[in-house]
Amino acid sequence: MKIKPSRLLALFMVAGLIFTPISIDSASAKKPYPSQQEVLNARKNVAKKRAMIKKLQGIITSLTYQEVALEKIAMLKAEKYNQAKDAEDAVAAKVKVLQKKVNAASAEANQAQTQLAQIASQMWRNGAAGTSLNLFLNGNKAGNLLYKLGAQEQIAQSSDQIFKVAIQRKQYAKALQLQLKAAKADLAIKTDAAQTALQQAQNAANTLQRKVDEQKSLNVTFTAQLATLENISLSLEAQRVKGLADEARQNDPNAPGPIDAPSLYDVGPPDTNKVAVAVAFAKQQLGEHYVLGAMGPNLWDCSGLTKGSYAAAGIYIGTHSATNQFYNMAAKRRLVPLKDAQPGDLMWYSYTSDFNGDKYHVVIYLGDGMMIESPNPLRVVRIVPLRHGDLFEYAGRPSP
Repeated sequence: MKIKPSRLLALFMVAGLIFTPISIDSASAKKPYPSQQEVLNARKNVAKKRAMIKKLQGIITSLTYQEVALEKIAMLKAEKYNQAKDAEDAVAAKVKVLQKKVNAASAEANQAQTQLAQIASQMWRNGAAGTSLNLFLNGNKAGNLLYKLGAQEQIAQSSDQIFKVAIQRKQYAKALQLQLKAAKADLAIKTDAAQTALQQAQNAANTLQRKVDEQKSLNVTFTAQLATLENISLSLEAQRVKGLADEARQNDPNAPGPIDAPSLYDVGPPDTNKVAVAVAFAKQQLGEHYVLGAMGPNLWDCSGLTKGSYAAAGIYIGTHSATNQFYNMAAKRRLVPLKDAQPGDLMWYSYTSDFNGDKYHVVIYLGDGMMIESPNPLRVVRIVPLRHGDLFEYAGRPSP
């Protein structure tokens, strides 16, 4: 599904996404890093060199954890925007339907009002009883008095019925107009909420971008210092630093590891054919960029990728929202404990273990501890090891 140009334009603003400033100060402002001279001095002593290497590696790990924390905030704010946009779209659809009903009801009320006006005009020209007496006195089939009286009564009833219908249609049109007015007011609120959520998501991504830019700059220095200490090439040290950061990212020290949640109900095995289609679709997007609210053809956010992948397999997993997709799987009784997860299952990340809490990120599990995801504006669609930090205790199976 292609997103509208107007929405896409707003979404591209995500490249400069802000959040209310987070209390993670620039590390350089509070933590003076080792100078090049200190590194050179430490190199002359084995014990000092080891301590300096450990210190530099600790700084890199700390910066990575700060970045991970900001990534989570950015993903949570992005999910809030997706939910707000879903709500706005739902009310907009309601307004559209009500507007059609109001237009039709108003036309019918106007038509009935015209009929009443014609009857009133005729009665005014011919006298109060002119309409009925005209047929009564001049009807071709008026063979006897009973027929004439019956015709008169019928015309009177018909006029009365037209009057009642006109009043009912007018009241119905007025009621619909009141509903439309309320819906439009609600839409304005939902639109404002969506715009606020988008701004917060943009702010969060900006904060994240600043931290990443800072870390990249610092890592250039740290990498060179470590290469000096360990007497290896800069390129090899860069690979080691990247590995250190990746390891820190995948191993949140506060993560409890795989969660053994109880089964809620029996869920059948996945349809391997449909899973294969969904996973193949997701893999075709590898390397494509993240844009908040995007769902293809070559830009994605987390829930856009999962929704698009399963749509390719003919399966509806919920709206363009990680939280809604979780609720959809729960409503269909397709949740399984993480220990029972199979390739193709959806997995969610949440700041809370509350079943009804918001899920800020959704991925597709590939098996063997791997997942495919579209994580945040700084990354592309990728396959990475499953992270256990904030991982919710149930997975969802779209194709049992």
